[in-house]
Amino acid sequence: SARYQCRFRLASGAWCRLSTHCLRLEDAIAQACLRYDQVRFRQHLGLAHRAQSVAHLGTGLLAELAQQIEAHPGKHCSAEDYQRCLRRDILPYFGERYLEDLTAADIAQFESWRNRQLRQAPKSSTLRNYAAAWNRLIDYAHKTGSLSLQAQVPRLTVRGVAGRARAAFSAEEVTRLLAHMAVWRGGSHRRMEAEMRPLVCDYAQFLLYTGIRQGTEAMRLCWHHLAWHWVDGQRYLRVWVDGKTGGRWLIARQAAIEVLERCHQRQQDIQHLSFEELFTQRVRHRVFRFATGYQPRTFIGAFRRLLIDGGLLEDHDGRRRTLYSLRHTYATLAQVSGDVDIHTLSRQMGTSVAML
Repeated sequence: SARYQCRFRLASGAWCRLSTHCLRLEDAIAQACLRYDQVRFRQHLGLAHRAQSVAHLGTGLLAELAQQIEAHPGKHCSAEDYQRCLRRDILPYFGERYLEDLTAADIAQFESWRNRQLRQAPKSSTLRNYAAAWNRLIDYAHKTGSLSLQAQVPRLTVRGVAGRARAAFSAEEVTRLLAHMAVWRGGSHRRMEAEMRPLVCDYAQFLLYTGIRQGTEAMRLCWHHLAWHWVDGQRYLRVWVDGKTGGRWLIARQAAIEVLERCHQRQQDIQHLSFEELFTQRVRHRVFRFATGYQPRTFIGAFRRLLIDGGLLEDHDGRRRTLYSLRHTYATLAQVSGDVDIHTLSRQMGTSVAML
């Protein structure tokens, strides 16, 4: 650029470089002196020497969150939640405003606007995501020098409607679900649906027999994550999952072996291997995929159709069931049966005892 820039040292010892936006040297010198005085005055008031808008800070934070997700896929669900909160509400609302100028009244107005956008009273878990995303934005502003550490930025509230326990299946409903799957899996003549139905049934049953998280853990499961575990001459299926809370080994119920055998029979590129050879040769293909090797992005919609057709979409309280309900069902039935103590169950499911 042909415009002059100025450079001066701050009280902290760091150098600051700014554009004067001037083409003539005389004008640039005067503008540089003015900018220096402005920066010194802002520092005297406890403000950052260079303020940036919420939109500008948000762009940088979104890029930082994207790098975290890309570096560790499947382990940063919270980062994805923060991205949604920023993109959907925080950045569009505050836009070109500055963090240091916001007051408690501004935050209250934003929360009222956000609640209208959500069209319902947000639960505490939702508000915690918004508050965490807002705190990350403030921390990012501190880190980049766009906000003084002395600046007091109002925080978002985390008090909302208490969340309800997820809908689960009773033991009788599990029996109904499995019986319905046996009929539903072969009930379509359309090619895509005919492939999807048996796959989503096997996917759902595997969740039910292992208690792993749908999506982050189950979708990324590969054949080389499976191994045999022997105890007193009895063979058990051991599964390695790596997701929200890190990696862990778990023991699947015996019925999960039949699920995997069906998946193996459908996959064309590993037909030359026996089921036992899948364990010894460490095959790195995904488990839950079509015969062609393609893996659908999600099974949520297909599972919902399965529940609707079987009359199992809602529980007796009117709560809608989802794939995650199978994990909740696994935990509930395990505690009711008393086969596994709660500490072993928490390690098996990758969660805390308090959450169970």
